[in-house]
Amino acid sequence: MKINTSFKPSLKALSFTESVIREMSRIASEHKAINLAQGLPDFEANLDFKEAGIAAIKDNINQYAITWGDKLLRQAIADKYSSSLNSALNPDTEITVTCGATEAMIATFLALINPGDEVIVFEPYYENYSPDTILSGAKPKYVQLQPPNWEFDETELIQAFNNKTKAIIINTPHNPTGKVFNLVELTIIAQLCQKWGVIAITDEIYEHILYDEAKHISIASLPGMESLSVTINSLSKTYSLTGWRVGWAIANSEFTKAIRKVHDFLTVGSPAPLQRGAVKALNADPKFYTDLKESYNYRRNYLKEILDNYSFSYYNPIGAYYIFADISKFGYINDLDFAKALVKEVKVAVVPGSSFINNEKIKHKYVRFCFSRKQGTLALAKEYMTKFKSIIKV
Repeated sequence: MKINTSFKPSLKALSFTESVIREMSRIASEHKAINLAQGLPDFEANLDFKEAGIAAIKDNINQYAITWGDKLLRQAIADKYSSSLNSALNPDTEITVTCGATEAMIATFLALINPGDEVIVFEPYYENYSPDTILSGAKPKYVQLQPPNWEFDETELIQAFNNKTKAIIINTPHNPTGKVFNLVELTIIAQLCQKWGVIAITDEIYEHILYDEAKHISIASLPGMESLSVTINSLSKTYSLTGWRVGWAIANSEFTKAIRKVHDFLTVGSPAPLQRGAVKALNADPKFYTDLKESYNYRRNYLKEILDNYSFSYYNPIGAYYIFADISKFGYINDLDFAKALVKEVKVAVVPGSSFINNEKIKHKYVRFCFSRKQGTLALAKEYMTKFKSIIKV
């Protein structure tokens, strides 16, 4: 196809890059490397969940569901989260089913945020948050999570709030660091949100992937935050169904009205038969969640042992399924050079930390390893990492 040489993309499209995470997966495939980059499991999802989706297809649930979500799924979401959010959720007015948490986030931004608003983003951050802010016409205002424990400075956070602040994004458990925001931290954020009338938009997709007795707390469950929160979640991580693209946003009825309008014109709706499969997942036996934690704890410890063998420094994650490792001791000018050497020479792919960090002082010091992999995959990564010392420059 002939290229129009006079064409220029929109200023919004020019203001951010393509996903580095997905790019590293493509590079991994190109070099036949072990992909410890993209956050998706390479093992099978629960058979009961899959069979429920298949049954829905066979039962001819193959046309559009109600735009904001199949009634059975909205009821299942309400039943599951009313307790943890300390609120009797109304599935007809407070829940919107979306095409994954990704769409839930951008639909929420476009529905609730105006051009010129400011959005507070904790840094490091999942790579979608900054583009979502830009696409909504707002300005991201970064607040540092300080290594090694990835805690925020309360004074810095207080100073980030002002009359232009419309929202703050909270990702807990946190990608890429594995931090879990505790009650003290969330209370500080909640008090500031209430003081300034700021909306807390949360990404809680790793809520059930926790270690070392860590507890997940939704900020929406704190006193005074019910009317100032949008709680976003999905099937993807907990239920190992990233390709189903079923997520949801929980919010008060006024927020939900706006989110539903934007969602309708973004995607119309999430896949109808897979929403029925989602009902089965959300009604999983408690043992499912216990087994999930145990299996991921094993994987976490296995990857930690690999990294310890080569003297990586890292924060011990207490949530999610990543290890965010400091590579500054290995002699590379930046994280991208390190990641490329690792994938080409060692045949292990990771995500450069600059995908998650805006701060020039630290953005090139880290890479993210993902351990949502089969035992065989992790064992092969361990074997390949025996070549690691050959690429160290110091």
